[in-house]
Amino acid sequence: MIGSNRLLARLGTYKPAPWRGRYSLSRLFFNFYLLVMGSFVAIAIFADFVISAAIKGVTNDYTSRFMRGTIVLIEDELFRKPRSEWPKTIEALDRKFAYKLEIVDRWTLKLPPEEAEKLDGGELAIDAQGDIVYHRLKQTPQILVVGPISPERNPEYQRGLPLDLRISLLTWSLIGVCLAIVVWFWVYPVWRDLEAMRQTARALGEGLFDARAPGMRSSAFGPLAETLNGMAERIQLLIATQKELSSAISHELRTPIARLRFALEMLTETDETSERERLRKAMEDDLGELDGLIDASLTYARFEREQPELQISSVDIAVWLAEQIEAVRLLSREIDLRLDTSALPPGQRVEIDCRSLPYAIANLLRNAIKYARSRIEVSAEISEGWISVHVDDDGIGIPRDERERVFLAFTRLDRSRDRTTGGHGLGLAIARLVLEHHGGTATAGESPSGGARLTLTWPLSQSVTES
Repeated sequence: MIGSNRLLARLGTYKPAPWRGRYSLSRLFFNFYLLVMGSFVAIAIFADFVISAAIKGVTNDYTSRFMRGTIVLIEDELFRKPRSEWPKTIEALDRKFAYKLEIVDRWTLKLPPEEAEKLDGGELAIDAQGDIVYHRLKQTPQILVVGPISPERNPEYQRGLPLDLRISLLTWSLIGVCLAIVVWFWVYPVWRDLEAMRQTARALGEGLFDARAPGMRSSAFGPLAETLNGMAERIQLLIATQKELSSAISHELRTPIARLRFALEMLTETDETSERERLRKAMEDDLGELDGLIDASLTYARFEREQPELQISSVDIAVWLAEQIEAVRLLSREIDLRLDTSALPPGQRVEIDCRSLPYAIANLLRNAIKYARSRIEVSAEISEGWISVHVDDDGIGIPRDERERVFLAFTRLDRSRDRTTGGHGLGLAIARLVLEHHGGTATAGESPSGGARLTLTWPLSQSVTES
């Protein structure tokens, strides 16, 4: 008790670290938006580069075919004039075209080797941007330069931003706005679910174990919320069980301790051998009661606290039940303890955990031995893949409205089912926990002989089998 008080004192003075503020919706949105937009722009630029490189040859070939007729006509017009009049002729033609025309010497041009080879071979050459066309005027060293063809690159026609740049800016602006809307509708539910889970986790951290995460709209957080709620329920159950056990055990310890204290006082005041022997036996009985209480409490807490790993074995249920009855027959005194397996198929095998299920059967038999007048009958039956084991006694029975409550820890009923019969009200609670671990349950009813019928029901085959 001193150690427990010290622990409670420490917990009472403990103050958790202050909680950080809520999740920032704007920060979450902008971080995700910048990540998505940046990735999209990078992919678009890379794709544009790859596509441009792939179709560059096709574009240049199209430009050559498109401009060849015009250039041939210009060349024919020039050669109708003396070479001395070519500058005036080209100037007059330049005013009629929407792109620039001029004549330059070959040595002034610096072209890529492939285009220079085309130019010297009499073919049309195109600059790296695909916007200026070069043509050698027959066998002369002079070159006809046509372009820039695009109005955006022609200084005479530039008005504000180039058209392709304006189209790109408008396109990217629309993409950015649409992407922002999509990201918002994705981020907002995620932020809302994260905030709800943060609030739930904070409440649990502050000791409000009835707090639960609300339903998640985002499917990504649904399993996480279910796990968090399951954890909260388990913690709440463990704490409630701990409080219930602590309170009940404290209450149960008072009676045997009080009797021990009284017996010690009486022992010091008497010299009679028979009285001292009676007091010594009473003290031994009280110590045995304390030992049984502690053992039962630890067993109940172990089954309640954790789901033990079942060691499944397949047994002949008739033979196994006979062994369990023989193990407690010495406790039955003059009570007629019988086993009836006539309803079972011969050699019927059932999968059980041979470590925990004997707890349940033994507790039901001990309970029946306490309250039976003269007879106890154990029987078993199979129904639709389930086995039911009945323990019937001819005692006073269990009232209908109390048949569920008897499986609660530290529960004892009125009439003769009270302290005078012994026990601590844990046997049936342990039996139900064991059966729940087997995927079954324990129930109470009325026996054919008028007393209580306690029934254990579980599947014939467990999910994990070990022969």
